[in-house]
Amino acid sequence: MKTIFFAFGIISVAAALVFAAGEAQSTATSATEHRVTKPSDLKWGEAPPGLPASAKVAALNGDPTQAGPFTVRLKAPADYKVMPHTHPTDERLTVISGSFRIGMGERFDETKMQEMGPGSYIVLPSGMAHFAKSAKESIVQIDSEGPFQINYVNPADDPRNAKTQ
Repeated sequence: MKTIFFAFGIISVAAALVFAAGEAQSTATSATEHRVTKPSDLKWGEAPPGLPASAKVAALNGDPTQAGPFTVRLKAPADYKVMPHTHPTDERLTVISGSFRIGMGERFDETKMQEMGPGSYIVLPSGMAHFAKSAKESIVQIDSEGPFQINYVNPADDPRNAKTQ
């Protein structure tokens, strides 16, 4: 059951996700507005600095940099890895395509990962340490509450720290 919880938070995420230069705000909807977003409508941008480089993010709704709900999609290349981390808010992931592997705990351990294919849904409670890896190119939808934060268990794993070295 614990392996059902988790996230790319990922992915966790992650998500943090679309600071992808203002895309998030332009996709926010009000409660009285109806909008359909097709895959061809998505505007992919660079993943935020809290996630490893090479992933792309597209906002579907809301703004992950602001308080309130948001939904983004994370496109991860094959072998994309997010080291153990937590989030201060619950995270819900849905695998849209590809093969996404997740594990729980404060140490990256591939033997503790569970493979999730398209349609898989993962709930990660706030504060739960988790890690992820894409077996092949994957798209994961992330629903959470902003402002998005990702806190790595080991600060040396945080891509934001690598840029300052």
